[in-house]
Amino acid sequence: MGAIVVPFRGTGGKQRLAGLSPAVHERVVLAMLRDVLGATTQVSRTVVVTADDSGRRVAEEAGAEVVGDPGGGQSAAVAAALGLLPNDSLLIVNADVPCVVPYDLRSLLAATPRGGIAYGASADGRTNALSLPAPALFQPLYGAKSAKKFHRAAEELGVEAVSVSIPNLADDVDTREDLERIAERAGTHTRAALGELRVT
Repeated sequence: MGAIVVPFRGTGGKQRLAGLSPAVHERVVLAMLRDVLGATTQVSRTVVVTADDSGRRVAEEAGAEVVGDPGGGQSAAVAAALGLLPNDSLLIVNADVPCVVPYDLRSLLAATPRGGIAYGASADGRTNALSLPAPALFQPLYGAKSAKKFHRAAEELGVEAVSVSIPNLADDVDTREDLERIAERAGTHTRAALGELRVT
């Protein structure tokens, strides 16, 4: 495969994580990024798209490459990285799935139909992970109900699309309640950050 792309909005994102001080909020968001990169870098070349200095530092420490985020949302961020990648299969993985392990990513790859796409959706229908056979098949459809949009767009192109149920990819973190729910299964960096909050 060509690479794994991880868009990272920055430490100013995740505003629904209410009740955290700015310093703790930043620590938690960066810890989740570290755990995601801990999985992706074991599977393939990883490219982080961000305009955030702290995110850039975390990415470089993890051995990932960094591409500047041009602004304009997640779809634009992903597109900025895809233009630099070879014409090969790739994964796009969100930075807020701190339970993910390499096996989950390899499972998504294995479930991808030949020449088709596979995706892992969140509980609210957004797309947490997307497997594509080539960068050219990416379409800027991130946002509400994007999983269905990616599925429909693939079918319109005559490409097979598969929804893959992988709990660690489905468990994204948007709220304090999400943190409490995944506390026992999150990666080591996120668990350490949550330990300071006494969530675990």
